[in-house]
Amino acid sequence: MMRSVLLPRLTSHILSCTRGSCLLTGRISHSVHHHSPGHTPIQQSFRGPLAMYSDLSMQKYNVIYTFPHIKFLSALSRLKLLQTAITVVILPPVYILYLQGDIAFFLVGYTTGIALFAGVMLYTASHFLRRVVGMMYLDPSQTTLKVSHLTFWGRRHDIYLPVSDVMTIGDTGDSSNETILKLKRYSNSQTLYFSTHFGRVMDKQGFEKVFGSLR
Repeated sequence: MMRSVLLPRLTSHILSCTRGSCLLTGRISHSVHHHSPGHTPIQQSFRGPLAMYSDLSMQKYNVIYTFPHIKFLSALSRLKLLQTAITVVILPPVYILYLQGDIAFFLVGYTTGIALFAGVMLYTASHFLRRVVGMMYLDPSQTTLKVSHLTFWGRRHDIYLPVSDVMTIGDTGDSSNETILKLKRYSNSQTLYFSTHFGRVMDKQGFEKVFGSLR
């Protein structure tokens, strides 16, 4: 008796669930695969600044200029970190010894003066060192210039500039026979420095494409 009553209900419930599942599956499939005419999925149409930067960094570039001493300048720039650490370690014990009467005030003043002078000199030098160009590259189409220079921490940083935005040597007011040359842009006032005397022009044709004639 119970079997005859429950069996039709169970069968009806299973059929309704099955139909609902099929209907739900059909809706999901329809919502995923259906696009209105002329509509492009977001994943295919979006290209933000990150994607553009990735494209630039993944391109192949030809070296047109290199500065062999950039590693030394990088080490010098990082020296300020060591000097700061030494100052933090040495000065507190010196002050403690002075307060205890173990050393004279002259020694405290001398130690403090040397530490501060060295720190100011290194941080000032670092401000100029991060403007020195280490390497320059040109893409095969000769439309993008990749410039490598130092950061405040002495690490390498690459920037990508349109060749049309880079001033020639003549436009910067420099002469090609000067020891230090400026790398400037038409769009902003940021200035970097490079030298054809201390550095090496690896690709003269590509270099002159960007900066004009070296003669």
